[in-house]
Amino acid sequence: MLNIHNLSISFQGEYLFEDITFKLVPGDRVGLIGKNGAGKSTMLKILSKELEPDTGQIAGDKELKIGFLKQDIDFVLGRTVLEESYQAFVEIKILEAKLEQINFELADRTDYESESYNQLMIDMNDFQHQYEILGGYNYQGETEKILQGLGFKREDFDKLTDTFSGGWRMRIELAKLLLQNNDLLLLDEPTNHLDIESIIWLEGFLKNYSGAVAIVSHDKMFLDNVTNRTIEISLGRIYDYAKPYTEYLVLRKELREQQLASQKNQQKKIEQTEKLIEKFRAKASKATMAQSLIKKLDKVDRIEVDEDDNSVMTLNFPVSVTPGKIVIEAEGVSKNYGKKTVLSKVDLNIERNVKTAFVGQNGQGKSTLAKILVGDLEYDGALKLGHNVQIGYFAQNQAEYLDGTKTVLDTMIDAANETNRSKVRDILGSFLFRGEEAEKYVRVLSGGERNRLALAKLMLQPFNVLVMDEPTNHLDIKSKNVLKDALKRFEGTLLLVSHDRDFLQGLTETVYEFKDNNIKEYLGDIDYYLEQRNVENLREVEKRTVVKTTPKEKNKQSYEDQKKLKSLNNKLSNTESKINTLEKEIKEIDVELATNYDQVVSKPDFFNNYQAKKDKLAKLTDSWEEITMELLELED
Repeated sequence: MLNIHNLSISFQGEYLFEDITFKLVPGDRVGLIGKNGAGKSTMLKILSKELEPDTGQIAGDKELKIGFLKQDIDFVLGRTVLEESYQAFVEIKILEAKLEQINFELADRTDYESESYNQLMIDMNDFQHQYEILGGYNYQGETEKILQGLGFKREDFDKLTDTFSGGWRMRIELAKLLLQNNDLLLLDEPTNHLDIESIIWLEGFLKNYSGAVAIVSHDKMFLDNVTNRTIEISLGRIYDYAKPYTEYLVLRKELREQQLASQKNQQKKIEQTEKLIEKFRAKASKATMAQSLIKKLDKVDRIEVDEDDNSVMTLNFPVSVTPGKIVIEAEGVSKNYGKKTVLSKVDLNIERNVKTAFVGQNGQGKSTLAKILVGDLEYDGALKLGHNVQIGYFAQNQAEYLDGTKTVLDTMIDAANETNRSKVRDILGSFLFRGEEAEKYVRVLSGGERNRLALAKLMLQPFNVLVMDEPTNHLDIKSKNVLKDALKRFEGTLLLVSHDRDFLQGLTETVYEFKDNNIKEYLGDIDYYLEQRNVENLREVEKRTVVKTTPKEKNKQSYEDQKKLKSLNNKLSNTESKINTLEKEIKEIDVELATNYDQVVSKPDFFNNYQAKKDKLAKLTDSWEEITMELLELED
C-alpha cells in the first residue's frame, strides 16, 4: 500500500528523524507514539504529502486515497452540518448535478424520437448506474448514522457549521473522513474533542475499518482498543512492533533487558580477549596469536542497547492555605446562551479535599459550569465559595491564550510576581524547558509543549482548589502520567473536566454526569460511572425508539414542507448567531460605561449607536420568535 524508505527531515539543523524505513498495509491500525516534539504530527503531514521530507522516498499504489484529520481546519461559511458532511461525496454530488440537469432538459423536450433525446436517455442511464455503484442511494442515511455516532442530534443537521464550537467542527471533519472510501486514514489526536460515548463509537468503527489507519493519540485506552501495531518515534529513530500500545511497552522493555544482558556478556568476552592480547604481546613466540586475536576483535559486531528518552517533567501542586470544609456551594445555578439553555437550576456541593470528575457529552455544560465556578461567566442562581478558597484554573483552550511572539521564558516572567520571579527558571526546568528550550518562541512549540508551558504558568499562582478543563489534550503519555500522579498527591480539592477514561481511572472518587441541562452524582470512580451508565443507555435507546419519528413518517412530509423547514432552521441559526453577537457587544459597552463613563460617552454619536444596537437586538428577538412559531406550526 505505502512504502516509506530512508525518510529524513530536519528543522533548524537538527534531525527530527533520520533514515526511517517502514511500510503500511491494509488492515494495519498503527498507533504513532512519542514525546511532544518528537515528530508525530510531522510524520502524518509527510505521509499525506502535505510536507516534503529532506531525503527518502514514499511509494504508494497509483490509486491510493488518503484521508487526513488535522488539528486545524477551515470551513466554508454558510453550509449546514449535513451540507458540509456531504462534501465527502465529491463524485456522487457531481453525478447528482448531472442527473438534475438531464431531468431539467427532459422536462421541456417533446422530440422523443430524436437522436439527441435518445443520447440524453443513454447518459441518464449511465449516470444512474455510476450513481448506484458509488452508493448514491445510501450516502444520506450513512451520513446521518455517522453524525449521530459522533454525538450530533437530528435537530443539529440543518444548523450552520459556524454556529458550532471548534470541537464540534472537528467532529464534522472526522465524519467526512469516515464517510470517504479512503485506503489510508491519518488521524491526529482524533479523541481530543470527543466525549466518552463518541470515543467508544469511534473505536468500534475503526476496528472494522478495512483500510490502514495511522493514529497519533495520547489516549492509552483508545490505542489499546483500536491498534494492532505501534511505531514509536524516539531520539530520531523508530521502534516498530506488531502490538498495541501496552503490549508494545512490555515487549520493548523485555527486548531492552535482553540487549543489556547480551551486551554485558559480550563485554565480558571482549575484556577477556583484550587481556590475552596484552599477555601474548609480551612474548615473541605468541605475537602471531596476538595479531590473530586483534583481527578477531575488530570483526566483532558490538551489541548496542536502544536508547530510551526517559526525560519527564516533574510536577507538584502545593496547597496554598487550608480552606473551610465546604469549598463550593451552588444552588439553582442556570445558564442560557441567548435562547439556548445549557444549565437549569443546578445544585452542587463540593467539600474540601474531594476529587471530582465532570463527564458527559460535549455541549452539556461541563465547561460552562467550570467557568461559572471560577468567575469567568455570569449566571442565574446562587454560588458561594468557602472560607479561604483560592482557585487555580486550567482552561480547555489554555494554550491558545499564549502569545506566539513571546519566548517561553518571557511568557513566564510576564506572568510571575515579585515573590516567585526568581523561581521561573527552576519551574521551566522541571517542565523540560531547559537551557535553549526556554528561549524558543511560543509559536514554534508543539501542542503538547504549549500545554506544558500553560501548566508551568499555573504554578505561579497560589491555590487550594484546582479546576482543570481537559488538561491532557496534546500531552504525551509520559507527561499525562506525571500529571495524573501529581493530581493524586494533590492535597487540595480537584474538579476535573475530562473525557480521558484512562486518566480518570483511580483519580477521582465522585463523578457528575451532565445531561439534559442538569447533573447527576455517581459516588464512585469513572469505572463505576461507566458500568452504571451502560445500563441507562439501553433504557434511553428503547425510550427513543418509541417517540422518534421514523424515516417512513418523515417521508410523508411534502418536498415543499421539507424545503421550508430547512430554510427556517437556517434562518433561526443565523438569527441566534446575530443575537449572541449583539448581546455580547452591548454587554461590553455596559461594562465600559460602568468603569469609564466620561471617556465612553464623549465618543461621536455614542448614544445614537448604542440605541441603534438595542433597537436592532429587539427586532432580531421579535424575528426569532416569529421564526420559532413558524417552525412549531410546520413540525406539528
